[in-house]
Amino acid sequence: MADKLNIITQNLQEVLNEQIIKHVIEVEQRPLKIYWGTAPTGRPHCGYFVPMTKIAHFLQAGCHVKILLADLHAFLDNMKAPLDLVAYRVKYYERIVKSMLTSIGVPIDKLTFVVGSTYQLSEKYTMDIFRMSSLVTQNDAKRAGADVVKQVESPLLSGLIYPLMQALDEQHLDVDAQFGGVDQRKIFVLAEEYLPPLGYKKRAHLMNPMVPGLTQGGKMSSSDPNSKIDLLDNAKTVNKKVASAFCAPGVVEGNGLIAFVEYVLLPVSKLSVTNIGDEKLLVEKEAKFFIDRPEKWGGPIEYSSIEQLKEDFASEKLSPQDLKQGISDALNKLLDPIREEFHNDPSFKELEAKAYPPPVVAKQAKKKEKVLGSKYREAMEAKKKRETEKTLGAAATGDSVDEVAANVLETRITE
Repeated sequence: MADKLNIITQNLQEVLNEQIIKHVIEVEQRPLKIYWGTAPTGRPHCGYFVPMTKIAHFLQAGCHVKILLADLHAFLDNMKAPLDLVAYRVKYYERIVKSMLTSIGVPIDKLTFVVGSTYQLSEKYTMDIFRMSSLVTQNDAKRAGADVVKQVESPLLSGLIYPLMQALDEQHLDVDAQFGGVDQRKIFVLAEEYLPPLGYKKRAHLMNPMVPGLTQGGKMSSSDPNSKIDLLDNAKTVNKKVASAFCAPGVVEGNGLIAFVEYVLLPVSKLSVTNIGDEKLLVEKEAKFFIDRPEKWGGPIEYSSIEQLKEDFASEKLSPQDLKQGISDALNKLLDPIREEFHNDPSFKELEAKAYPPPVVAKQAKKKEKVLGSKYREAMEAKKKRETEKTLGAAATGDSVDEVAANVLETRITE
């Protein structure tokens, strides 16, 4: 039992209500039910390997894991993604997450993927939003979403609904715990405070640290292309980005590259799959991070612990150049199966193109707006309103994601 708890909580920055996890494992003696949610907005990047390694740990500990593809959250977050694109991005995220997990050797047959709008438009869920909104103050909702929802000068009401929905998802997904980055902490606290008054139980919350980006300061983010490495970047681009990453000699604190070794490369190297009958199980092996260092600088070196690597880097026995070489090699090896699957599958490429079309249309729209002025803007706003109403109406009647997207595209074509 203790082993399961250790596997579930290893490499986490913080755990709230750990006693709930212990009770499920030791007293109820059943698998822990846990969910991780992601809003399909920008392109997933290598920072997503941090939650992927934890999902691997959860599966290793026998947990039942649900992955929430939060399409409505993506729209509510200051409209980072229009509804017509969200429909495609949901499918792209599911495809890329499965590809990431497969690339690190995680069996995905025990994972459950859930699209948010399949239950978040139900009568019961909607009533729960009304009930919670009668308890939560505007300031509490704003504070809860401050580290997650995009902050703008004139915030939209949608940004206040976002954290309420994330709290309610714990109940409507029927889980014991929610997993996320430490930037989600304020939403987790909101859930702990306001679910019980609605008659719902408290959940445990597990938080992984936020991996620093490649530039100095900040986290790896989809909105900052210089801070991240995309999952489909080619080997040359990966090498170039890693080589140009901020990495001061001897400085361990806030070093995004060392953090990536600690929270991705070493944990991934420990994962191994064994077959017991027809079932595939994850087991652990010794961690290894190999650096093919030139002989004139000491020759190849291998690390099995992050403590030793940090010690060598702090004392400058390990140079930034050698660290970067080891990370480039290991990361490209990690990305190779994903890139290969993408390049060999036309449907994968088509899905990516639909989810992230080139911004040509936006440029054309700006030109039209400049020429036609306010009448064009009014027409575009009315058109967007019709598309939104049509999309939400379709989702409410239970149409599939493809049908919803097709309806929106049909509207655009006919108008």
